[in-house]
Amino acid sequence: MNFLLCLIAVGGVAALVLLRLWLVLCFRKGGIPTASVRVLVVAGSGGHTTEILRLLGSLSKDYNPRHYVLADTDKMSAVKIRLFEEKRAERDSESLYTTHVIPRSREVQQSWSSTVFTTLYAVLYSLPLTFRLKPDLVLCNGPGTCIPICASALLLGILGIKKVIIVYVESLCRVETLSFSGKILYHFSDYFFVQWPALKGKYPKSVYLGRIV
Repeated sequence: MNFLLCLIAVGGVAALVLLRLWLVLCFRKGGIPTASVRVLVVAGSGGHTTEILRLLGSLSKDYNPRHYVLADTDKMSAVKIRLFEEKRAERDSESLYTTHVIPRSREVQQSWSSTVFTTLYAVLYSLPLTFRLKPDLVLCNGPGTCIPICASALLLGILGIKKVIIVYVESLCRVETLSFSGKILYHFSDYFFVQWPALKGKYPKSVYLGRIV
């Protein structure tokens, strides 16, 4: 019995040594090979989609595939995404993307009282989509559509299905105050980026790197 325990202990130590050796060799070669990152990108009407596509343009090809989510009434964003991805595919033949639509959380000039119900409906609609895609990262920058998506992503972690990293980049047009979505997701995002120093002063958890889009 003691001999068997010694064999197990020796085997465990040997495994740890081999693992340590593999890590050292990987770092000497330039780091541990990184797998692709499944990204769920929330697009929005107006300048939100333009800014998020600029940000995606600066990311490496490891952020693949990209799953775009937009409101069902946002036709312009669908066109911008298609043009962006067609151009990207010319440089990267392995580039993959999909687009998905969900109900809009809030229409322009919609009352705040009714927004509660439309947002809940959007959350219920987003849950099966997020559970099916199981992204590694959610990237958003302020449209109301990001609230139900981020809520669904948080639920994946709460249920122990998958930890999803939420990255929020506040829109460039927000100089001194956060957007409504930003005020909510400031408390729930893993990384919260602002593009003006005044916002960094008011929201210490945020990360300020200057203009990034």
